[in-house]
Amino acid sequence: MRIKILSTLLGVAMTSLSAGAQDDGGMKQVPAQHDEAAIELYDGAAPGSEGATQTEAWFDIGTERWVTNVTVPTLLPVLPDDPNETRAAVIVVPGGGFQFVSIDNEGYPIAEWLAERGVAAFVLKYRVMETPEGVEAFSAHMGRVFAPQPGDEPIDVREGIPFAVADAQTALNLVRSKASEWGYDTDKVGMVGFSAGAMTTLGVSTTEAEPKPDFIGYIYGPMVAVDLPDNVPPMFNAIAADDPLFQGQGFGLVEAWQATGAPVELHYYQNGGHGFGSYKRGATADRWFDQFMAWMDTRVLLAKADPQDAD
Repeated sequence: MRIKILSTLLGVAMTSLSAGAQDDGGMKQVPAQHDEAAIELYDGAAPGSEGATQTEAWFDIGTERWVTNVTVPTLLPVLPDDPNETRAAVIVVPGGGFQFVSIDNEGYPIAEWLAERGVAAFVLKYRVMETPEGVEAFSAHMGRVFAPQPGDEPIDVREGIPFAVADAQTALNLVRSKASEWGYDTDKVGMVGFSAGAMTTLGVSTTEAEPKPDFIGYIYGPMVAVDLPDNVPPMFNAIAADDPLFQGQGFGLVEAWQATGAPVELHYYQNGGHGFGSYKRGATADRWFDQFMAWMDTRVLLAKADPQDAD
């Protein structure tokens, strides 16, 4: 099953996360941002979260904000001025190790860049695992996740995968159902995911159940080989050689994609680390978004549409 495959991938990832541990020196809790245009994915409680009691919290780590304890998943539309410029749409799936949603680095800016290029964008704030409230307790929890010490109770982050994939599938159904209203074609709906968001995107793309995206961006996700169905979508894959999580894994995922006959493009950057997302740090990975757009263009996803042909 595809969820089992993702669990294997995440298990590999978590063994090398010690370099990503955060202390609480620059972290502070901030008021939650309420996006009036955001749409709740479910009527009532999300399936499986009916008894949830945790409260959503936002933390500022100095360069971005993280959203924890999400129990009400939402989708935020960020639409282009001219809906007929490309007639394409992309769901943006931030990362966060299924402990938080990296809403700033891998969410809002990416959606804005897409909308500026004429692509309808949608930021997915999906359910994550329950974490302690308050800066000190949350920081300690992240230390146990990313750099566990002897005697620490194990935290299995794989428990977050099913909810994330379910929310992404629900979001994809919603986006397709609103195509005529929001201005894009139902067969030009993709997803771009980062780290845990990349794993979530992979889960949606490789499950035997519908829906599936028409194309995907897989940004700094695990690179180990996996078994794939025959009908995977075209993939744009970007990772940095100095990624502390996934360096040295090879390119098994890309080779597996090739074996299905599906198109795949790999960008293996000299530098950029992990989590380069919307950051501009003078690394070669800074150019990933422009190259992603060029890839979309060569796949005729950005061609100006004739409104008479619109869905």
